[in-house]
Amino acid sequence: MTEQAWSYKSTSGHLAGTDLTGYKVEAVDGSIGKVDRHSDEVGDAYLVVDTGVWIFGREVLLPAATVISVDPEQRTIHVERTKDQIKGAPEFHRDRHLGDAGYREELALYYGPAGPFGGPFV
Repeated sequence: MTEQAWSYKSTSGHLAGTDLTGYKVEAVDGSIGKVDRHSDEVGDAYLVVDTGVWIFGREVLLPAATVISVDPEQRTIHVERTKDQIKGAPEFHRDRHLGDAGYREELALYYGPAGPFGGPFV
């Protein structure tokens, strides 16, 4: 089931209602950008990350389950993926994909246990 992909893990330290906009996002091997938009909606939680110069002119959509920790004091979010894994994800276009259930399913499968990296959703 891919529904778990779109929910924060109870161990992440994420508090519903916290504005994560502007938080730095760190992959396991370095910075990937800052949160441009996010959702806390139950079963539909995600981060839209502006990758800045790392992947010039590109945003990525990360399912909430990729978040392993939120540090409100440092305004930093750590995700359970490498930069290459995030860079290799299905390309995200805000205008087309933000509300697209098919894209969400594709992304959840990519990051999940059936995906190329045996992702965090179990």
